[in-house]
Amino acid sequence: MSVDVPVALLGYGTVGCAVARLLADSAEDIERATGHRLRLVRALVRDVDKEREFQPEDGVLTTDFALIRDDESVAVVAEVMGGLTPTGDHILGLLRAGKPVVTANKQLLARRSTELFAAAAEAGVQLRFEASVCAAIPVIKVLRESLVVTNVHRVLGIVNGTTNFILTRMESGASYEEALAEAQRLGYAEADPTEDVSGADAAAKMAILASVAFGSRVELDDVAYEGIDQIRPEHVEAARSLDSVVRLVGTATLVDGAVDVRVGPALVGRHHPLASVEGPFNAVMLHGDAIREIMLEGPGAGGLETASAVVADMVSVLGTTGTGFLQGDACWRSLPTLPPGDLPAPFYVRIAVDDRPGVLAHVAERFADEGVSIAQLSQQVQNGSAALDVVTHTAPSGRVAAALDAIASLPEVHARPEALRVISERGV
Repeated sequence: MSVDVPVALLGYGTVGCAVARLLADSAEDIERATGHRLRLVRALVRDVDKEREFQPEDGVLTTDFALIRDDESVAVVAEVMGGLTPTGDHILGLLRAGKPVVTANKQLLARRSTELFAAAAEAGVQLRFEASVCAAIPVIKVLRESLVVTNVHRVLGIVNGTTNFILTRMESGASYEEALAEAQRLGYAEADPTEDVSGADAAAKMAILASVAFGSRVELDDVAYEGIDQIRPEHVEAARSLDSVVRLVGTATLVDGAVDVRVGPALVGRHHPLASVEGPFNAVMLHGDAIREIMLEGPGAGGLETASAVVADMVSVLGTTGTGFLQGDACWRSLPTLPPGDLPAPFYVRIAVDDRPGVLAHVAERFADEGVSIAQLSQQVQNGSAALDVVTHTAPSGRVAAALDAIASLPEVHARPEALRVISERGV
């Protein structure tokens, strides 16, 4: 016997419309699988009269949040409105009113997860968030349920489709500006792409992934991040000469009981699985004691992809009761953050210098002073200037940074050298 289940949405934009369409088009599939028929009864919007891609039934759209919060028949609410305010307060209000919430809001979770999960636990309801990270890729569910005893100690992720599309197009010869413009035309990038290209979007996602993977709260302020807006064709060409590609990669690492989470452009070796992730796709690699290595890949952005994860979480809420271990806050301990500069890695460094005798020796000496050894070095000369492409052996990032400071002070060096992490080992 089918059970009628009223549900509601906060927001009815691109993702909200896609959720509503999925609930309507997949109603019979959901009912066969769960015995529940999900029926959209309310959706919070700013303008009821606005033209929408998928028009709901009369009376569904409302500007009054209280109609959703205070309706005892509403079994679960999906937040797809985005932003930090008033969204965060709306979710808190729903949880405190005893309503389970599904959210796709990565920035909110990366900033206020402690408060939100505490409210969910106190009220005995669920807060699910699969759609906040990689849309249709079920990485949160895999981490929380399938890999609960695997002791995951490293997460690598290409978690922003916009930047991955831009970097892939640059490999084909486009400039950064041309690739960004194309991404905007195709709908992969917003009119204001700052959150994507600065690395902030990926940083929020990596904070969530690290929190779930390691069971310890990681917030956005704990993540060191930089974006791709300084990547130029010469970086892409240097990567090609080193049999690598440039990707924006997030890493979360558990080292001797401390956590390090960062996002930045990296040189990824051609034989590494992440190098084959192209266009607007996402991928997450998980390393753990019991699993060695697992990689999940798929579309990480788009209204329909995000909507599918939202609906899946709504169904999961209805299929369980209370908060429980798997549905409650994934964070059960408090681990320290690894001191800045302690995480070891190999690095690619580009150094613009005068083309004159002794320069290589001076550069090598500054690296040696910090205990950083050079694995590979090449030089390009043009019009009396040179660019040194250096790949170091694995070294603490702080020592590499100190070497670059010293190199920058040399009179024959034109500017502070640029460094990108190198990811070539699979880590299994």
